[in-house]
Amino acid sequence: MKSLGGGFTKYFNGRYKRNGVLFQGQFKAKHISSNEYLLHVSAYVNLNNLVHKHKGNLFRSSWREYFNKIGKTLCKSQILLDQYKNRNEYRNFAISSLKDILARKELSKELEQLLME
Repeated sequence: MKSLGGGFTKYFNGRYKRNGVLFQGQFKAKHISSNEYLLHVSAYVNLNNLVHKHKGNLFRSSWREYFNKIGKTLCKSQILLDQYKNRNEYRNFAISSLKDILARKELSKELEQLLME
């Protein structure tokens, strides 16, 4: 993983005329043990910019692969989309999941503040 990250960092920095690290900290893998967890993770990954409140155009976002007709994709979105009647139903699920994620994130902040007092 370290070799892959280093190579990609070199490529990315050269291509976009920048320098510095792209990835910080140790790589963490998490086993997806159920279909329910897979659906939740897909919503989190696809809407990650909203979870972390990043504004503006993203370099790359898988969300567009689910809803726009774009050429070459990295995601096999059909694995998830086949579990819903249509794309709109998946969109509603993802947005609902986003609301839950943001609520838990806010609750976690509040609990952390209470523990610090």
